[in-house]
Amino acid sequence: MKLVTVAQMRTIEKEADASGLPYAEMMENAGRGLAEVVSDIAFEDEWGEVLGLVGPGNNGGDTLIALTHLAGDGWHASAYVVKRRKKDELILRLQEAGGQVFFAESDVDYSVLRSSIETVDVILDGLLGTGIKLPLRDEISNVLEQSLFIMSEADIRPFVIAVDCPSGVDCDSGEAAIECIPADLTLSMAAVKSGLLKLPAFEYVGNLAVVDIGLPDDLSSWAEVIIEVADHDLVARLLPERELDSHKGSFGTALIVSGSINYTGAALLAGTAAYRAGAGLVTMAIPAPLHGILAGQLPEATWVLLPHEMGAISANAAEALTSSFARATALLVGPGLGAEKKTGEFLENLLTSASNPHKQFLQIGLVQSEKKEDQPMDRGLPPMVVDADGLNLLAKIPDWHSKLPVGCVLTPHPGEMAALTGLPKDEIQKDRQTIARKYAREWGHVVVLKGAFTVIASPDHQMTIIPVASPALARAGTGDVLAGLIVGLRAQGLDAYDAAVAGAYIHAQAGLLAAEDLGTTASVMAGDVLNSIVDVMSDLE
Repeated sequence: MKLVTVAQMRTIEKEADASGLPYAEMMENAGRGLAEVVSDIAFEDEWGEVLGLVGPGNNGGDTLIALTHLAGDGWHASAYVVKRRKKDELILRLQEAGGQVFFAESDVDYSVLRSSIETVDVILDGLLGTGIKLPLRDEISNVLEQSLFIMSEADIRPFVIAVDCPSGVDCDSGEAAIECIPADLTLSMAAVKSGLLKLPAFEYVGNLAVVDIGLPDDLSSWAEVIIEVADHDLVARLLPERELDSHKGSFGTALIVSGSINYTGAALLAGTAAYRAGAGLVTMAIPAPLHGILAGQLPEATWVLLPHEMGAISANAAEALTSSFARATALLVGPGLGAEKKTGEFLENLLTSASNPHKQFLQIGLVQSEKKEDQPMDRGLPPMVVDADGLNLLAKIPDWHSKLPVGCVLTPHPGEMAALTGLPKDEIQKDRQTIARKYAREWGHVVVLKGAFTVIASPDHQMTIIPVASPALARAGTGDVLAGLIVGLRAQGLDAYDAAVAGAYIHAQAGLLAAEDLGTTASVMAGDVLNSIVDVMSDLE
């Protein structure tokens, strides 16, 4: 799903119209697509009554066309029309198809609105479109307010589908009128409008999907839209195939450098998540004292025990780690490392030695062989993910971004992004997309800026937004789960950007599922998110 501003969408539609796809045809496509979604949703629930709240704009037109299709398919379809001509061609078509039409101007006491809402299964909210500015005018405001009140008193609330956007949302700024009807599903036409992924508007969106309006693929204005919104289909396409004759080597080895005596659990969360993402083998490189604590909890892992000082990785641990690089297909550094100076020296030593990898030769006796197995072995770093304490330690290393392997994934929350950039957190949060894009380009690495609506930005200007904002993920340890997912996917051969997008989406959906299972976001722990990964992965297959 693409993410557009209101102005971008207008430009796209204007170019499409000039290229031979008239506005009227786009509306027909939108209405037909909307009706198809309603029918698909209703199939399992055996719904048969639908009411459209129809305003004067294009969203009202989309709604009328959808109602006409549904009436033709046997639905009891009705429209409650506000500020639209009675002889509108689309209204006449609905009536000819057997649909009922009620006009707000004749419903002074809103009794018709009440009786309509109380009997329907589905409401299509097409009162207002993407171009509105707040505050709302009285006629629309009153209908929305009355609809909210009537639904609050109903024994069974109708399923609400917002057409393009919930009526009363500013689709650029994300502001929302208090009269907005919260949707169960928002069906955006062609692309998601940027304001829908901002608060408070997002609180009214519900689930989010896009309806195809038939835009030609060769529109230049469409091709210029580079921001994507992650969804099920996108992520399902990214996941690697798992052939029947696969073995553990088919799915790579994730090497995870993590943990300290004060943050033991971070290593366990990251390692387990890497396995849940599908990695064939996970090797845990940890301070030696943690082995007895962790080995029994993750028996599937192999272990590299690193030199330590007081339970934190020591400066000379880099040399002990390099022998594991040859087998690793991806490397994660960071979860639970702590902030000890010696651990920071370890990371700097790791990057410095890897940027000038020494060549080692296998020998037979004293004579170097010319056989293939005796050729130089490059001990450079595997594809890398840096998270958590690894980022804070990284920020203290001069010119750190040039010492990382190409295509590294960095997963900062706003505080860690502040440490890496030197910018105040408030400035980062004010324009997360711009900041993520700027530094991904400047550093030459993929940036996963965590938080509400996590942003994934690549050096080549690609950007994807995760359409989730939930306090279920505002808990210690959930970032370790995310880092483990990304390195697990990276180990299987996904490129840096795809691994980051897929990992962030799976992580967010797992958080939502965990909250749903527990019945509250307050009680969700990182382990609950970890346990929910299985259900998300199953749904993506």
